[in-house]
Amino acid sequence: QVQLVESGGELVQAGGSLRLSCAASGLTFSYYTMGWFRQAPGKEREFVAAISRSGVFTRYLESVKGRFTISRDNAKNTVHLQMNSLKPEDTAVYYCAAGRSVSELSANTYDYWGQGTQVTVSS
Repeated sequence: QVQLVESGGELVQAGGSLRLSCAASGLTFSYYTMGWFRQAPGKEREFVAAISRSGVFTRYLESVKGRFTISRDNAKNTVHLQMNSLKPEDTAVYYCAAGRSVSELSANTYDYWGQGTQVTVSS
């Protein structure tokens, strides 16, 4: 049974930093592209970042470039999202996703999803 478990979300002040983690089990982690998505209240789920199976290639939502960094550790079956210079508009539930053959920006091309972790940025 595949499980993706996110952690690290919390309340933080604007300008602060958080590091989200996603622990994967039940799959051959290195076979999967990993992505982070987020969903704010009343809005659709949106792509935030993705990282290739090897970790060499990354892709980001334009508004988080230079502030967020996605990384992965295939030995530990984990993927991280380092978020710096947080803004109130980053407030959302953040989801980890895994896919074998994905179009990175398209949520419906990912095979597995975590339950999400809440990030709240106060102004």
